[in-house]
Amino acid sequence: MYLVRNIDNELIKWKTEAKRKPLLLRGARQVGKTSAVKRLGEQFKHFVYINFDENTAYHQLFNQDYSIEEICQQLELLTNTPIHAGETLLFLDEIQSCLPALKSLRYFYEKLPALHVIAAGSLLEFALAELPSFGVGRIRSLFMYPMCFSEFLNAMGENNLSNHLLEHDIKTSLPDSIHDKLIALYKVFLLIGGMPEVVRTYVQNKSLLEVQTILNDLQLSIQDDFAKYKTKVPSSRLIEVFNSVVYQTGNKFSYTYPNATLYARQIKEALQLLEMAGLIYPVTHTSANGVPLGAEINPKKVKYLIYDTGVYQRLLGLDLSSLMLADNIDVINKGNIAELYVGLELIKTADPYVPLSLYYWQRDSRNSQAEVDYVISKENNIYPLEVKSGTKGSMQSMYLFLEEKKRSLGYRLSLENFGVLNQIQIVPLYAVMKLQDK
Repeated sequence: MYLVRNIDNELIKWKTEAKRKPLLLRGARQVGKTSAVKRLGEQFKHFVYINFDENTAYHQLFNQDYSIEEICQQLELLTNTPIHAGETLLFLDEIQSCLPALKSLRYFYEKLPALHVIAAGSLLEFALAELPSFGVGRIRSLFMYPMCFSEFLNAMGENNLSNHLLEHDIKTSLPDSIHDKLIALYKVFLLIGGMPEVVRTYVQNKSLLEVQTILNDLQLSIQDDFAKYKTKVPSSRLIEVFNSVVYQTGNKFSYTYPNATLYARQIKEALQLLEMAGLIYPVTHTSANGVPLGAEINPKKVKYLIYDTGVYQRLLGLDLSSLMLADNIDVINKGNIAELYVGLELIKTADPYVPLSLYYWQRDSRNSQAEVDYVISKENNIYPLEVKSGTKGSMQSMYLFLEEKKRSLGYRLSLENFGVLNQIQIVPLYAVMKLQDK
């Protein structure tokens, strides 16, 4: 059962481009990269699938001093499949396991520009770090993440609801019946997260218990992968820091977390490795006086988000029944899961060719402390985002930001319906993707 992904449309566009570069599909493990490319392969007369983890014979081929034309000839013999420009999709999977193959991508562009070539892999950032001049201008990167809420709606067979939401004007409230249905689906998505295997299991069985089992397996596979990140860093360090990120979600990361056994330098190295692996995303403090927001950051003030809400709730051991029955997510929001969800949705629904950097704003003074969960920029304008897990909450920080930065509009994300309150546009949590609209 294939789950349709938004990135499918980008792959189709790439397929039909006249001047096309080899495509490097990047993302964490098990987010659906291989499935998406295999799906695209169905539109070609021939599909050649090379997995460098499964067959080491392919390593030898790329390690030899062969030309790109000779490599293709050998691949034709090894796979018994023609490799013809315009008719064949050549898919080099788990390419991080074979650096010579990764290096060769630029030569496919130079020597066989008409051939459709896609490479994919997890932990690619580690491999690319060893190739500082890798394929500049000759290769296009496309970033893939766990499923977003709109993709989850489509997987659930709610295509009409998804399309209606995407086309809806945020200044107009939805009918209560539709709003309530979306809130219910949002709560489910919050629990199961966006990992394709987990979503597929829920779609087929509608069982949260089976979902929890799959999430347990994912946890174990994440920890097993830690040994691959860097041989000089023990897995125990990565596990400790990863768990600390989970427990500190929504707050500035503190290197002096409870029961810490590591020095600050060791913690920083572990954070960098987890970020390179696509398992955590930084949210950096910005003064937010103008665009780009990254021009006025404070690198000493950083929050971190784990890459999936389903994995997160499983690690934190949240009370699933409370969330499903309650009207206010504060009942189980010990770890700021709503804030995590919003940050992840912003990343997942942004331009897939450029990784989105996340920012927050904080003001510390004796008489006035304030914090805005996220700050985004659109068309040279800056907008603060406040996340409320329920339907109530103070907006003092938001109004302080608007006054201090002389901004006219902010967004409140909550369980409320669409609406406007003074300078605040209220957007339901299920509609974070609407913030990407121009």
